Amino acid sequence: MTTNAELLALCQQLAVALKARGQLLATAESCTGGLIAGACTDLGGSSDWFERGFVTYSNAAKIESLGVDPALIGQHGAVSEVVARAMAFGAVRHSQAQVGVAVTGIAGPTGGSADKPVGTVWFGFSVDGVLTSELQRFDGDRAAVRGATVRHALRRLLELLAPGP
Repeated sequence: MTTNAELLALCQQLAVALKARGQLLATAESCTGGLIAGACTDLGGSSDWFERGFVTYSNAAKIESLGVDPALIGQHGAVSEVVARAMAFGAVRHSQAQVGVAVTGIAGPTGGSADKPVGTVWFGFSVDGVLTSELQRFDGDRAAVRGATVRHALRRLLELLAPGP
């Protein structure tokens, strides 16, 4: 389980990385319901590097707020790689941010299937105009899945923002 101190430390590192690059972050969240944005804005001075958060829990919100193509949701489902990537792209496109992170998943306790069990989370990242994505499966109850999703999103953002060799 992630403590508030752990999240604050990750956000402090993220603040340093984004400010060093002169960039802003936007989040697009479904299964976490704004917890990533909440963790970021728990840090004082976050307005220097955090631009906005989109909580797009419903399919309609993903379409209306982020510009996700409804055909992608219809063909692949909201919890899919293509939708996570479209959400990350939309977060940057519909904000002043240069960096975006998106999460869409099944936190449970219901909603899972054989193909997409509870704990399935797709992540989308947009950094320097490059879209990447990844799939994670987390164990535990709803709170554990959501907490692990927030922690993974912040850690992966830090890796993607790290200076190259």
